[in-house]
Amino acid sequence: MKHFLGEFEVKLDAKKRLMLPMPLKKQLVDTDRFVINRAFDACLNLYPFDVWEEVDHELTKLNPFVKKERDFIRFVRGGATEVTLDAQGRFVLPSRLMSYANIDSDIVLSGNCSLIEIWDQATYDQALNVDSESFSTLAEEVMVKYEKDALFDFDERIVVPIMRR
Repeated sequence: MKHFLGEFEVKLDAKKRLMLPMPLKKQLVDTDRFVINRAFDACLNLYPFDVWEEVDHELTKLNPFVKKERDFIRFVRGGATEVTLDAQGRFVLPSRLMSYANIDSDIVLSGNCSLIEIWDQATYDQALNVDSESFSTLAEEVMVKYEKDALFDFDERIVVPIMRR
């Protein structure tokens, strides 16, 4: 499984093409085929094609006769567009997806595990504008999600063991 890392500021060219920066291209390792689609936040997801196939496979397990599941399938698959990098490492952003993510010219590419998020720079900056106290509270709520008297099962070299209050 690919794990993308980094945050990269880029600009669209006049033809609405996005060029992947070299440090990100180095992480792709023989990948030039992707699927781009709407994300849950006001951004886009760029999946290497093999990762998209896994996502799409999971979608096939949902029941299209259940409205919530059908709506979810439609949101995730709707707008999904296959793109291939050209010789310069560029691809065209579909206009409907650009509109969804309020993308005009200035973009931030953010590695997020097995996908790359594509953000309008102002929207990205706003999404990350969280003070340290709020971030600390968020981290506690997210990372301490199991009611246990025991310590975390994480590697102790990485996470200091914490007792549940």
